[in-house]
Amino acid sequence: MASLMKAIVDPKKNWLAALHMKSISNRLRKYGLRYDDLYDPYYDLDIKEALNRLPREIVDARNQRLKRAMDLSMKHEYLPQDLQALQTPFRSYLHEMLALVSA
Repeated sequence: MASLMKAIVDPKKNWLAALHMKSISNRLRKYGLRYDDLYDPYYDLDIKEALNRLPREIVDARNQRLKRAMDLSMKHEYLPQDLQALQTPFRSYLHEMLALVSA
C-alpha cells in the first residue's frame, strides 16, 4: 500500500503528479518563492524551531523572498521573465533541519 502511494505522488512515475509539480513550479517562479517558503512558523512549532536553528543569512533571504512576493501580489505584477528563469522553487533549505528537529 505504501509503495502504491509513493508511485501516485512521484512525478517521475505519474504524469498527473508531474503536471501538478510543473504548475506549482510556475506559480512559485512568478513571485520568486521556494516551496519551503510556504511553511508557516506560527502553524507548526517544529517549523518555527527549524527556522530558529538555520543560519541568519538563510532566514533573511527567506524573509526577503516573502516580502517581494507580497509586494508583487499587491501590485498585481510578476517577476520579469529573466528573473523567473533564475528561480529554483524546489531547492530545499528547510527539510534537513526540520528532520533534525522532528527527531
